[in-house]
Amino acid sequence: MKLVILDRDGTINADSDEFIKTPEEWQPLPGALEAIARLNHAGWHVAVASNQSGLGRGLFDVVSLNAIHAKMHKAVAALGGRIDAVFYCPHSPDEGCQCRKPLPGLFEQIGERFGVDLKGVHTAGDSPRDLQAGVAVGCQPHLVLTGKAEGLRGQPLPETYPAGTTVHQDLSAFADWLIARPAAAPRPAA
Repeated sequence: MKLVILDRDGTINADSDEFIKTPEEWQPLPGALEAIARLNHAGWHVAVASNQSGLGRGLFDVVSLNAIHAKMHKAVAALGGRIDAVFYCPHSPDEGCQCRKPLPGLFEQIGERFGVDLKGVHTAGDSPRDLQAGVAVGCQPHLVLTGKAEGLRGQPLPETYPAGTTVHQDLSAFADWLIARPAAAPRPAA
């Protein structure tokens, strides 16, 4: 199985300092959903790993989050693609959980769900914590210059990004890069 793990806010959809609290506030970034569909058509399974601390902060509830994800799934499906699974951390930053990125809990859950070792799996996000969580389980880090990373266009990467991070203009450029490469499928989990 070819698996890729994506961040949500700032990578697939526009981010907001006020949080994405409703389906109406969830707006895909240009070309992002088409990129997911292209990945699928090239044989890739797509999982999403997303911090959703707005739940823990009481800014929205699980019903609203499910409605946001339903909108995302429907929008991707309309383009002939799919997101195989969405994993999210519902905790606020001070709850001390293991699933809030940059900790690797969400990635570990994804590996367990898909029954694969994540070493060498490509992960893309717009912040250091997205990539640090993936690197902690052996993923290959990819930064998209959208969302929180938009200000880094034309700049050297700060040291907060993991060594070996590959930089792409957006999710569409990442998808093009990944599709053009010969892929090694993840190994079954031990």
